[in-house]
Amino acid sequence: MKKTAICLALGLALAPTVSSAQLMIDTTKITCGEFVAMSPADADMVASWFSGWFNQKLGYTLVDLEAFHRNTANIAKYCAANPKDQLFGVVQAAVNQAVKKQ
Repeated sequence: MKKTAICLALGLALAPTVSSAQLMIDTTKITCGEFVAMSPADADMVASWFSGWFNQKLGYTLVDLEAFHRNTANIAKYCAANPKDQLFGVVQAAVNQAVKKQ
């Protein structure tokens, strides 16, 4: 019991503190160049948000992780060659193209 309490206290002490600052991101203003320059963790977070948003719009409730990673890699490849394009528009065009193929 004492070890559990010590571990819990240590875990809470080492846990990151919650900041009072808020960060708002306008997803329509992210450029491809900014997306490509993001850290892998940030790029994954942004790609996940886009995936969830567009999948919800299409009524999908399942996530195909292989397709998600493949699509993210394709978007990143396109964005590397077209850094001034808006990421939202690129993803929207890719989604529209995929829907037409169905």
